[in-house]
Amino acid sequence: MAVQQDEMSRNAAGTHASVPVTLHGRELVPNRRMALNLDWVEEVRVNTSAVERRAATIGTRRSVKKDWQAAWLLRAIACMDLTTLSGDDSAERVKRLCAKARRPLQEHLIKALKIEELNLHVGAVCVYHAFVETAVKALEGSGIPVAAVSTGFPAGLAPLETRVEEIRRSVAAGASEIDIVITRAHVFNGEWNALYDEVAAFKDACGPAHMKAILGTGDLLTLRNVARASWVAMMAGSDFIKTSTGKEAVNATLPVSLVMVRAIREYAERTGMAVGYKPAGGIKTAKQAMEWMALMKDELGRPWLEPSLFRYGASSMLADIERQLEHHVSGRYSATYRHPIA
Repeated sequence: MAVQQDEMSRNAAGTHASVPVTLHGRELVPNRRMALNLDWVEEVRVNTSAVERRAATIGTRRSVKKDWQAAWLLRAIACMDLTTLSGDDSAERVKRLCAKARRPLQEHLIKALKIEELNLHVGAVCVYHAFVETAVKALEGSGIPVAAVSTGFPAGLAPLETRVEEIRRSVAAGASEIDIVITRAHVFNGEWNALYDEVAAFKDACGPAHMKAILGTGDLLTLRNVARASWVAMMAGSDFIKTSTGKEAVNATLPVSLVMVRAIREYAERTGMAVGYKPAGGIKTAKQAMEWMALMKDELGRPWLEPSLFRYGASSMLADIERQLEHHVSGRYSATYRHPIA
């Protein structure tokens, strides 16, 4: 049973495709640092009840079935940062995760879907600094980037010099993407200059590596804080803004994501620059993957369904996507244990 070969499925394997990014017909450029505009930060307002009402409709607005659903799920795999950030991580676990990243679907599914030519793989592998070299070696020749969590992940409370040096070490070890953590207290205290300077320092330390700014949205208390932190991180030069470390009590949610992607949209409209988005933590099912993709498609458009502008921070979600694709080709659900991650 072949998947419909629409644009999404044909390009499902791409990681950093060089395609024009447009919004409302306007071509955008990659984000770069601009001066902090405090007026933009202070004028932020969020109607929480309206956001929650809109977020509640996201899973009901689109019905994607059969081959088209399979194509969307293939795109979800291509946009996934396959992640292991556990206290008991080991080099062997990271190697197994990298093998899964190279070949995320079992061979019989690839043949049944007739997608051999896609060379499907995930968007990146995300690990602690200690395993960057292991991951780089395991992924050699695959084109899959290694992302490292840095800056005192997950709390982000180490001295600034220590966090900056950690970024430099990860880049030197071969990481081409860095997921940094902001100091949440800057947001609570309205210290926007301090937050801007911190994120700018991290971006400088990244050099050529792409930087994703983790806001720790579950700790920020209000959607207005989330929106303001998003604006400051973007103005400081973040390539992506990301919800969570995955270690907070509350991680990625649709209302938070709606606020963040609308900040990205307005930032693009004002500046002509495109910022990527990464929800992370708590996204575990294929159904959730479809909901976040529907959100991106509705709010930002087709360009934000490319791995260059959209990533999931996930691991267990891949197993559920495999199960859904197994059902698509066979009509039966397989047991979860048949789809190990690492």
